[in-house]
Amino acid sequence: MRGKRYPEEFKIEAVKQVIDSGYKVMHSEIQRVKNCAVSFK
Repeated sequence: MRGKRYPEEFKIEAVKQVIDSGYKVMHSEIQRVKNCAVSFK
């Protein structure tokens, strides 16, 4: 039994969204850590 085949364009867009989403999460986490470090000074 084979999985569903998705068009190449769909796969490219899905990867772009995951990368963009991951960057936003990582960026916000870095900012949170920086803010915590500043509050301890």
